Formats: sequence, structure tokens, C-alpha cells
Amino acid sequence: MRPDAPPYGRVSAVLFDRDGTLVEDVPYNGDPGLVRLLPGAREAVDLLRAEGIPTGVVSNQSGIGRGLLSEDDVLRVNARADALLGTLGTWVFCPHTPDDGCACRKPRPGLVLEAARRLGVRPQECVVIGDIRADVLAARAAGARGVLVPNAVTLPAEVAAERRTAPDVLSAVRMVLDRQEARA
Repeated sequence: MRPDAPPYGRVSAVLFDRDGTLVEDVPYNGDPGLVRLLPGAREAVDLLRAEGIPTGVVSNQSGIGRGLLSEDDVLRVNARADALLGTLGTWVFCPHTPDDGCACRKPRPGLVLEAARRLGVRPQECVVIGDIRADVLAARAAGARGVLVPNAVTLPAEVAAERRTAPDVLSAVRMVLDRQEARA
């Protein structure tokens, strides 16, 4: 993280992107058998659970709108990931294509706002952790904070544009918790 990033303050929930953040990114995955956790994902969720911080997932799933998979396919994949992660508080996804102009597709705030509502927390007290800038921009649009966890598909310009970055999801969670602890 860059030194100019402000402290997190109170964190009431952490929301994760699914593909490329918690699980390996298999494009338009409708097969629960292909779900593989990324290194540190289970530990990151367990750490938050131990601290009593609710968790959720906010995920664009345009494969539904493109006719490449069904909502049931996404629900089965989410259920498999949830089982591997030890159950998160909520799963919210956008089924629309980028051209649909919906309010939920990241980088718009809809998914973050809905996840916060379901978890009973203020969006301003959420942190969104994801692998592309749309995740961080959705957080900002909802009044939340974001952490970028770059991977092989993250564009260098996205990394350069963000103040809060971490090398992996577990480091991102530790950073959030350390910053919150420093404020206590």
C-alpha cells in the first residue's frame, strides 16, 4: 500500500470479487467441479470470521446475459465456492452484459449497496477486495473503500491508478485488519 492512503476506520464487512480474487478465474464457469480456491482465500475468510467481520461476494456474471450459462449454473458454482470457503454472509451477482446499462454491474455501486444491505451494514463501513479496477471503482461509487489485488489479467494502468494494493487476498485482509486495529 502507498503511504498516502488514508486509514480504513471502522470496517463492518469485507466484500470480495469472486473470479480471480477468491477462486481461479475460469471464464463463464458453470461447472462447480472447476472451482479452485486461490492461495490464501480460505485463510483470509477465516481471519475475518475470527474477528467477527461479516463477509460477502459481489460478482459480475455477464455469462448469464450472454446466454453462456444460467443463473442456476452461477448459483451452483457460488455454492461450491461457499462450501470451500466455509460459508460467507451473502453472494450478490449481476447477470447483465456491459451494454445493458444496469445499476448493478461493477464499476457501478449496485452490487456493493445490495451486499451491504443484506449484511445490515453501512456501505461506508465496507471494504471491497478485487482483482480489477472495476471492483475498486464500484466500492468508491457506493461510498465504500477498495483494495486491488492484482493478478495476471490486471492491467498495469489499473495498478498504477490505485493507492491501496496488496499482493494477494490474505495480505489484503491483513492490511484491512491492521489498519482498523491502528484506528482503535
